[in-house]
Order: sequence, then structure tokens, then C-alpha cells
Amino acid sequence: MKIDRRFTKAGEDAYAALDFITTSSEIRNPDGTTVFKLDEVEVPAGWSQVASDVIAQKYFRKAGVPARLKKVREKGVPEFLWRSVPDGEDVEKGGETSAKQVFDRLAGAWAYWGWKGGYFTTEEDARAYFDEMRFMLARQMAAPNSPQWFNTGLHWAYGIDGPSQGHYYVDHKSGKLTKSSSAYEHPQPHACFIQSVADDLVGDGGIMDLWVR
Repeated sequence: MKIDRRFTKAGEDAYAALDFITTSSEIRNPDGTTVFKLDEVEVPAGWSQVASDVIAQKYFRKAGVPARLKKVREKGVPEFLWRSVPDGEDVEKGGETSAKQVFDRLAGAWAYWGWKGGYFTTEEDARAYFDEMRFMLARQMAAPNSPQWFNTGLHWAYGIDGPSQGHYYVDHKSGKLTKSSSAYEHPQPHACFIQSVADDLVGDGGIMDLWVR
């Protein structure tokens, strides 16, 4: 694929034209006690408090994010798409605190697998995709479904992994359905699966019928 830039410039940071602010996010019980509180949350300046709360409370990875990272060299993959792992066994770990971290891991993982699958015509097209997608996420011009926000890029960006959850993916080399050997290298980023629904509001097999089954 050829990817033309619309919002970013080659050689510039993807967020160069955007302002970011620091805010806080919290959840309180009816009695006023605090359930969740996160200070120093970095989000795009144009985001509402609701949007800031959603990413901080729902989509930030809460644990396992290394304070120091190192790149894993991979033959045939551009350096900017090399995945990262903790820089040492005793490195301190915590959670995400910036929307940029989330945008980077999402767009980075998409671009990485796009490159591995041969989707991009040149390295510059892959770079343009990475930058343009991060910009669009920050501007709320594009957004994936919830499992993508939760799971995508955790292995690529932070080296986070876990035992297989029993899901499958299509191997880009063989074209065959393959059972994943880990939780996050090939994550399960799908949401609802609608088997079938008749185009009928109240009849058998219709929308309301499915509500009450």
C-alpha cells in the first residue's frame, strides 16, 4: 500500500501539531469514598473529561509496563518498528499514564504486523501509516473497538505476555489458521460476534426476540 500523509510531516513527531495537557481522573462511591484515582494523566488538549476518564480508567494498562525499555533487533523490520522488552529483569513496572503510550502501542503494533505481512510498498509508507494513525487517534478521527484498546500492542510495546487464552490467528506466511501460543503476541482484539439476526423488530429471531433469550 502507498500511504499519503494528510496530517503529519515526514521527519517530524506525529504529535508535533497537537497540544497535550495533564489532568486527573477519579471514580467515587455515592458516599464520597474514592474507588479509583490517577493524577498526572496526559491527554490531548481537546479531549473532554469524559474521554479522558474513559482512557485513564478503562484503556490504560494498569500493570506490567516497564519503566525502562530496550529494542529487540529484528532482521527485515525497520528499526522504528522493532518491538520492545524490559531493560533488565529487575526493572520497575507500573501502568500507562499517557494517551501517547496507548496511541503508540496501538499504531505501532498495527504497523509492525502490516510490515510483516507485506502490506506496505516502502518503509516510508509504513512510517506514514504509523504517524498518521497516531495523529488520528489523538484527534478522535479514528478509534478501534474496546478489545483493541485493552490488548493490542502490549507485547510489541512492552514485552508483556502470558499463557495462551485458546484463541487463533491466521498466520501471514502460511495463510493457515493457527492457535496462538501466547496471550498478547497475537492478541484477541475482537468484540461482539453476531451469528445472525432477522431484520425484524418483534418477530421470531428478530431483535427484541434476541434480547429476551
